[in-house]
Amino acid sequence: MFLMKKSSNPRKMLLIVKIVHTVIWAFFVLIILYIHYAAIMNKIGILLWTAIALIVIEGIILFINGGRCPFTRLGEEYTDKTEVGFDIFLPKWLAKNNKIIFTTLFFLGVIIVIYRLLT
Repeated sequence: MFLMKKSSNPRKMLLIVKIVHTVIWAFFVLIILYIHYAAIMNKIGILLWTAIALIVIEGIILFINGGRCPFTRLGEEYTDKTEVGFDIFLPKWLAKNNKIIFTTLFFLGVIIVIYRLLT
């Protein structure tokens, strides 16, 4: 990736990848939760549209990378053990089902936004 170069300590680099990946994951989860909050509370504004745009941009990045997060690809450079969740601090079941869970939640939030706009 951009600022992370090969290191003589791959375990340390994988740990950094996992920490950064987990923080970014949490950020996007919070954004999705905010979309639900804003839609339910009818707080339709620039912050909501920015949140939706950020999730769409994330989706485009995943699409361009064949459905894989760039941090997963980066983590693969530092280990041979690439089982589900090797690159992030999440339970394996959540890492495995992450995209389906949060894509569904995102679209449900957008449906609520659309409903609010139409009523």
